Amino acid sequence: MACSYVLTPNPTKLNLSFAPSDLDAPSPSSSVSFTNTKLGRRSKLSSTNSSISDTTTTLVNFPNYPSPNPIIPEKDTSRWNPLQRAASAALDFAETALLKRERSKPLPKTVDPRHQISGNYAPVPEQPVKSSLSVDGKIPDCIDGVYLRNGANPLFEPVSGHHLFDGDGMIHAVKIINGEASYSCRFTETERLVQEKQLGSPIFPKAIGELHGHSGIARLMLFYARGLFGLLNHKNGTGVANAGLVYFHDRLLAMSEDDLPYQVRITDNGDLETVGRFDFDGQLNSAMIAHPKIDPKTKEMFALSYDVVKKPYLKYFRFSPDGEKSPDVEIPLASPTMMHDFAITENFVVIPDQQVVFQLSDMFLGKSPVKYDGEKISRFGILPRNAKDASEMVWVESPETFCFHLWNAWESPETDEVVVIGSCMTPADSIFNECDEQLDSVLSEIRLNLKTGKSTRITIIPGSDQMNLEAGMVNRNLLGRKTRYAYLAIAEPWPRVSGFAKVDLSTGEVKNHFYGGKKFGGEPFVLPRGLESDGEDDGYIMSFVHDEESWESELQIVNAVTMELEATVKLPSRVPYGFHGTFVNSADMLNQA
Repeated sequence: MACSYVLTPNPTKLNLSFAPSDLDAPSPSSSVSFTNTKLGRRSKLSSTNSSISDTTTTLVNFPNYPSPNPIIPEKDTSRWNPLQRAASAALDFAETALLKRERSKPLPKTVDPRHQISGNYAPVPEQPVKSSLSVDGKIPDCIDGVYLRNGANPLFEPVSGHHLFDGDGMIHAVKIINGEASYSCRFTETERLVQEKQLGSPIFPKAIGELHGHSGIARLMLFYARGLFGLLNHKNGTGVANAGLVYFHDRLLAMSEDDLPYQVRITDNGDLETVGRFDFDGQLNSAMIAHPKIDPKTKEMFALSYDVVKKPYLKYFRFSPDGEKSPDVEIPLASPTMMHDFAITENFVVIPDQQVVFQLSDMFLGKSPVKYDGEKISRFGILPRNAKDASEMVWVESPETFCFHLWNAWESPETDEVVVIGSCMTPADSIFNECDEQLDSVLSEIRLNLKTGKSTRITIIPGSDQMNLEAGMVNRNLLGRKTRYAYLAIAEPWPRVSGFAKVDLSTGEVKNHFYGGKKFGGEPFVLPRGLESDGEDDGYIMSFVHDEESWESELQIVNAVTMELEATVKLPSRVPYGFHGTFVNSADMLNQA
């Protein structure tokens, strides 16, 4: 049975109904706790039909999960003056009218909470450290530290459109020392999350789920009006820090491409504490994408920042191992382009300029600001890593190429080419805009010729073995160098991940590890045995896995050479499907800033 949030045009009322689903927990008798973010209190119902309001429409199906969400306090208005209280009431009234209008129309699946955060995509509460977890098999001795994975986990029930990427950042951590494992999960306390907790409702607009069409413009106006009256502060960032994780400059950084990174500290017992937004001691004054690259030899970190409103739309910069930032390199683009990922080689950065663009003016036409530009030709820019400006950039066209992620890149001096490994997705904008066409994510080798300015693209896996491969990595000790293997999530049946593949990039040979039954996971994280491993695949693959029959979650540890399961850590609570992870070894934990 599933507990369904049913939202009414009146935001002070919440209706609940229960419906069976093949994604839900098997026990029909367990109770469900949830937070009514408008009433500011927690309710608890047993699994029977219940109703608080008459005419309603279902927005969200949450799973039957017994752990309670945090209790959200009543809105604290004691610090407001009479003008602010009047402004708040007026803006709340306007928002209620806007919500009533929005709910009169069906939502596309790409922003419908019933699709975006149902089943094991649904949020979970924080969990303090649980130690001495049950382990099947033996955890390899070389695994000594903390595996961490980021994800989107909305604290508040959606009141309107919601995309999976809109959720608040939550990090799940498994600490492994001497074969003993513990688990915890915590929200990253972003400026956005802290203020919404204080206000008792999801006031900050959701970048994908809500900012589209005329209602998106209205929502932005309401948001900035609240800021004008001092009801909230948007000057310290609005990001969710839910996508990437990187350990750099003695800091664990959580990132989403709409804000500065957030520093999160790992405590001695494996818990997590948010330190705050990290601007590299005042050096970083713009957002940073969620996939910076760390060179395994030089220990430098390379990053991009893109802007959807004003020029320059794209900037490149790098950091020395001790955190000193280079000057920005402004890269001229004709229009703001989605730059979720990029690649590095030993001497270059490889920057995709693809066909998914931002066109904010489309909101005035009632459309999404994220669009596929069929007139634009996709291309890759190759820029020396130490460039001081964009004059040395070489652009190579690669028509009809959209890679949400790039797994690796390296130089081929004998052919004057840069080789890029990525999964090419079609339709390119299907993650953001609803379409009937089936999504394909094809692992590809893209060769960019620096002399001729031409490109070629080949499919790495033979047609008979073709599958959707999205989310994964190569051995990070070889990032930017020629690699033989990539470890990638098998995103089938889409969007679930049924296992992961070890792909030989030179031959196309594939070895698969399937979770089995109704078990599904996410990104496979490759942990090399050490800096001096016996081979490229000498290490282990870690992945959170959830069983949709038993409604239990676990961490699987798989031998990267044999693709055999070595150990399974049984987790004390559900881990939703999420995004990207990293591993921080015990020595680095001790040296955290």
